[in-house]
Amino acid sequence: MLGMAKEELIGALQKSVKDLQQGIDMHTCLIAAILENDGDERNLKPFLDACPSRSGEARMKAAIQEAIEVLDESRKAFKSKRLETLRKRLTQVLVEAQ
Repeated sequence: MLGMAKEELIGALQKSVKDLQQGIDMHTCLIAAILENDGDERNLKPFLDACPSRSGEARMKAAIQEAIEVLDESRKAFKSKRLETLRKRLTQVLVEAQ
């Protein structure tokens, strides 16, 4: 039992370190962009899009969009209210994220 709690703790610590590293990477990216472009917002967009958190966010949005499309395509084959509710919920989350 103690071994399982230890494994969970190690997993949580590894996730925390990964999250911190992504934050550091994002800040490094932003600082470099500001220094290289004198902070002009129009010139920062490519750097912001390339930052780790933004690229992860873009991948997540693309995955959600794909799930919505698959649910929409299979709507007629599976007349499920739960799938319809899920599709609508995912669509709403995607709209709110933009």
